[in-house]
Amino acid sequence: MTGSKGSTGFTGFLVKRFLQAIVVLFLVSVIVFVLLHLLPGGPARAILGPKGTPQQIEHFNHQQGYDRSLPTQYAMYLKRLLTGDLGESFKLNSPVLDLLRQRLPKTLLLTVLSTTLAVIIAVPLGLLQAVRRGKASDYALTGLAFLMYATPVFFLGLIMIILFAQVMPVLPAEAPQGETVGELLGDLSGLVLPVVTMAFGIIAMFSRYMRSAVLDNLTEEYVRTAMAKGQSSRRIMVRHVLRNALIPLATLLGLYLPTLFSGALVVESMFNYPGMGLLFWNAAQGSDFPVLLGVTLVVGVATVVGSLLTDVLYAVLDPRIRSVA
Repeated sequence: MTGSKGSTGFTGFLVKRFLQAIVVLFLVSVIVFVLLHLLPGGPARAILGPKGTPQQIEHFNHQQGYDRSLPTQYAMYLKRLLTGDLGESFKLNSPVLDLLRQRLPKTLLLTVLSTTLAVIIAVPLGLLQAVRRGKASDYALTGLAFLMYATPVFFLGLIMIILFAQVMPVLPAEAPQGETVGELLGDLSGLVLPVVTMAFGIIAMFSRYMRSAVLDNLTEEYVRTAMAKGQSSRRIMVRHVLRNALIPLATLLGLYLPTLFSGALVVESMFNYPGMGLLFWNAAQGSDFPVLLGVTLVVGVATVVGSLLTDVLYAVLDPRIRSVA
């Protein structure tokens, strides 16, 4: 009976979170639709540019349905979204969806590699700081973490390029180029500088969260109980404290997606990495509004999905969350 109730509670938790995600996705579509109509001079003027004649603007508005009522326009916009139509890039003369399909996997590769590197370094670093709290090594690592967090991504990227591509030319200054993720992985040396640059600030934040979470768990009753039973400090730390301390980190991973994209935008533009960030940067320079709005929509959806996955992971790691969520 208990197992059945637990399963039902978990299913109800998933359904509730899924419905909330749908509502938020609807709001994201509304926001992007509003942004489209807030473009200077309206969508037609923004897309056709200052040289667009009144006749061309009128024809464009009629063709795209912008001369209809706002509810009708939104219904048309939502229908296009549901069928995968994100518009067309007027600069690249290509559907926005096709551009995102080409670039999104590459940005995901950069994000996954940098985040994985950051977690691998940050978790033991935060654990070490918590275990040696108040000692010289803790203060030194805390100071280093603050320095890493305060360093702008673009400045770090410049330092990396100067040091490892010019002073000591051991790594290429430009990221690998290719149409597929496999082609990018074929040039691992070219991925080193973008990945390390992007991981730098993530390490600082994750290690601080990890340190705080471990310190909070070390004061819990279950730790004192395990110590009273004669379990070794290593066993307590690895089997009990570490698992519970990873819960806040799991939450942070999902909520950190927008920040990861902003970091990817800077890193990709600096190293000419052919991902979604570079696409967004080039579109901003060329006032390619369909691409800008398409990327904005994708990032919004990714943030909602990341938050949903975080909630699910949170519930898996700590079943108590299901009963109070």
